[in-house]
Amino acid sequence: MSPDFLRPFRSLVAGIASIFVTSVAHAESSHGIAMYGDTALPPDFVSLPYANPDAPKGGKAVFGNTGGFNSLNPFLQKGTSPWQLPFWTHESLMGRSWDEPFTLYGLLAESVETDPDRSWVEFTLREEARFSDGSPVTIDDVIWSYETLGTQGHLRYRGLWGKIDSIEQTGPRSVRITFNEPDRELALLAGMRPILKKAQWEGKDFADAQLHDVPIGTGPYVIESYEAGRFVNLRRNPDYWGNDIPFRRGTMNLDELRIEFYGDGSVLFEAFKAGELSAVREFNADKWDTQYNFPAVQRGDVIKTEIPHGKPSGMTGFVMNTRKAPFDDWRVREALMLAFNFEFINDTVTGGAQPRITSYFSGSDLAMQPGPAQGQVKDLLLPFADVLLPGTLEGYELPKGDGSARNRANLRKAAGLLAEAGWTVQDGVLRDANGDAFQMTFLLQQGDSEMATVVEIYSRALERLGIQVTTEQVDNAQYVGRTSELDFDVTTFRRALSLSPGNEQRLYWGSETTDAPGTRNLMGVSSPAVDAMIDAMLASKTREDFTAATRALDRVLTAGRYVIPIWSFDIGRIAHVKDLKHPETLPIYGDGPQYMPEVWWYDAR
Repeated sequence: MSPDFLRPFRSLVAGIASIFVTSVAHAESSHGIAMYGDTALPPDFVSLPYANPDAPKGGKAVFGNTGGFNSLNPFLQKGTSPWQLPFWTHESLMGRSWDEPFTLYGLLAESVETDPDRSWVEFTLREEARFSDGSPVTIDDVIWSYETLGTQGHLRYRGLWGKIDSIEQTGPRSVRITFNEPDRELALLAGMRPILKKAQWEGKDFADAQLHDVPIGTGPYVIESYEAGRFVNLRRNPDYWGNDIPFRRGTMNLDELRIEFYGDGSVLFEAFKAGELSAVREFNADKWDTQYNFPAVQRGDVIKTEIPHGKPSGMTGFVMNTRKAPFDDWRVREALMLAFNFEFINDTVTGGAQPRITSYFSGSDLAMQPGPAQGQVKDLLLPFADVLLPGTLEGYELPKGDGSARNRANLRKAAGLLAEAGWTVQDGVLRDANGDAFQMTFLLQQGDSEMATVVEIYSRALERLGIQVTTEQVDNAQYVGRTSELDFDVTTFRRALSLSPGNEQRLYWGSETTDAPGTRNLMGVSSPAVDAMIDAMLASKTREDFTAATRALDRVLTAGRYVIPIWSFDIGRIAHVKDLKHPETLPIYGDGPQYMPEVWWYDAR
């Protein structure tokens, strides 16, 4: 790996050191905007630092998804669409650099302007910005997009709309958004909303769009053809408007992108081995080491590439629905965590190669520190001492097993906690005071064989406690429907977290959307302490204040025992055909939807 690989991490340290410098300058137009401090790239930057501006254009890549789709509109609450579409077909006013904690540069907008308090933000559109049908992007399109997505779009778009006091045209190509509450992040969030074409939806019900109602975008790719549930084929728009803007140089280099759909991950992997797919991401370290030795790898036709990163672990595991008894009792949740024999399961499923997630921000400076809360963290938490769960202030660590299959000591502790919560074993079945059996169902997506294996091992321990366990595996559409309606006991969970957490934390665990259909707060957290820690994060003006608030939030969530954490994805693993290349310089965020295939190219030499 090139020495340039170290440059992003050096820039990260420098960026974080200045991240909380408060701007005192008067509002002025700029090519970019950082959450705090200055942008890393100057106005005359040539390309993003992890893109190759000289990358050749051409070639085709085929990717695989599991399940199916019944929508090609990724901006709606209803339906299931291919997750890649927003990244390939649509654009926002500003684009995010993944080599800085949180910085945006001009995309559809040529410049951004805001006041020192960021009570408003103004964007000026590029004169050359076009939709894929060749029509210009107008301020009318921008205003309509913000209002429509904010009132009829997916839940993830609606939070910002409620914080907008006004949105108005201020010039032929400029729009100003004024906010109704103090929050420095809103100026950046406003730059990241997808822009849709207003005229396409005149006389139509946007919220009730059908499969054939493919939204027109401004992105480099357009959907050329599709077959419901089987494939989507996209081609690079030969008249794409943004080929020469700095943010796009060296990106979106492939001429054709195709998504094939498979019933489960095993079938998808076999398709890759057979040469039907161009690349796959592998999240299991043991499988990476033991099953990627098929003939194409041995011949050198398939390359195994590892992509390090510097971001927090986020949270991956099994989330418990605390809206339902008995999961509303923290003692029950702790008992279920004690019964989860991570050391044995990890060794069985991943060969013990992947470390466990220890908190929501583990692996970063934002993670809660071991032992009792100290200093600012303690000061933030003390007002909520009466409602905080045990371990929040004193210090909390995940239960550890002894590595054996039976995990007897932890099961004894689990039985004791269940007894405290009113559950006792009667004739081999765990029952409450009314004689009702403890029953729990794991909701899994069809084809998720790895998690099915984990649940199978875990169920044996739960059954030894007298818990009756059921597993339901449903297709993608059913899974989305069930989780959107909060119809589950326990299900799989993944929340990726950034080096600059902000308003998205309200969506993940804020009380405002706890019971809303489609909420991302799957565990059902409704905690004044959580809300207050998020408020403190968003109000922070110094690095110390921000770090303390995030560490305090991490403590409340981790000690809340809402999710049974599994292993972390400490490195990205991509297996790909040898003709797909990527720059040697890597972004601090490593692999992700905006990395592969965005900055990759095809070279058959």
